[in-house]
Amino acid sequence: MIILKIKKLIWSFLKYFSLVFFSFAAIIPIVSCVITAFKTDPEYKSTNVMALPESWLNFDNFIEAFHRANMGRAFINSTLVLILVLIGSILFGTQIAYILNRFKFPGNGLVRNLFLFATLLPGVAMQVSVYSIMNSLGFINHLYGYIILMMGTDVISIYIFIQFFENISVSLDESAIMDGASYFTIYAKILFPLLKPAIVTCMILKGVGTYNEYYMAQLYLQDKTRLGTVATSLFTFTGPLGSQYNLICAGVIISLLPALIVFILCQKQIYSGLTAGAVKG
Repeated sequence: MIILKIKKLIWSFLKYFSLVFFSFAAIIPIVSCVITAFKTDPEYKSTNVMALPESWLNFDNFIEAFHRANMGRAFINSTLVLILVLIGSILFGTQIAYILNRFKFPGNGLVRNLFLFATLLPGVAMQVSVYSIMNSLGFINHLYGYIILMMGTDVISIYIFIQFFENISVSLDESAIMDGASYFTIYAKILFPLLKPAIVTCMILKGVGTYNEYYMAQLYLQDKTRLGTVATSLFTFTGPLGSQYNLICAGVIISLLPALIVFILCQKQIYSGLTAGAVKG
């Protein structure tokens, strides 16, 4: 009996200790970033990262970061890219999933397997051929080219939509066909509204990846003064002679604010979408 109590105490201690430890490890970088963002250059160079700034009312770093990194233009570009990419990805993904799930044709299984095989290929390894295609089409250094590239087939979203379609009875399609509805009407008027939980889940996954995407934005949007995004604008303060981390941290906080506001305003829909996606998918 005593041994069981000791085991329970040890297990409880390890469980709560791991929770506190990993929570602490996740919070420390954020706290350090906030502290550094309020420090002046002399302060940052003469103190450690966790030393508090002399004044919490010093917003010079935020103002300088916003202007020097041209973050106003970056926010406009990122917002435009994010909206168009989400709309295109949701429309393409749901339509592809609708076809693969509702229509049984020769090669249906092959197409699904090819999508699965595509997820195993590292994106960086294919950038030579992708860059060659983008260059031949004249899409490099154009925002519309980058949007089309990011709007490309999202395999994970397709599989999420396929799983949701499998939980929607085919009898809805059959009843609509008997009433004279076309396939597009069935998709747009009946099935698409039922995909709301899956759409919310995919929008979160795709939206976070698109907003934070750096590699392809740096590679294909070469005119940073006109075509910079939020992710690429933060690298204005890095260079061979050193990095201005106080300005970088200020820029990071500025870039986090829109996402934080969206999360606070839409957290109910986000949680309900993720929960429904976990149950139905």
